[in-house]
Amino acid sequence: MRAAHDLTGLHERLLSARPEQLTELDTRRSNLVHEIDCWVTAQLPPSHGAARVHTETLGAVIDRLARLTAAAYAALARESGRDLTVAWEHLAELAVGYEDLASEVCTGRRRLPGAH
Repeated sequence: MRAAHDLTGLHERLLSARPEQLTELDTRRSNLVHEIDCWVTAQLPPSHGAARVHTETLGAVIDRLARLTAAAYAALARESGRDLTVAWEHLAELAVGYEDLASEVCTGRRRLPGAH
């Protein structure tokens, strides 16, 4: 889905945005998250009623992945040692969590907020 890729580019822009650009960029970010959530909801079969509900939508998780990806690449470009290590560790931790969530959603053990 293109929206996930676009979120990373948007977060890269947010890192260097001027204050007057923030509202417009945040609105675009919210729209992309909503687009992802709508797409995911349309793709998933109905979840089991007994499945645990995750705390955030998949769009929100992908938004965080995009933000951490942009931060990791920015740290890499700056070649900042500690920032680089921390940024990549946070990204790796969230990526593993995303894989676990995707697996649980696909097997019906977990459902997303708003998904029935």
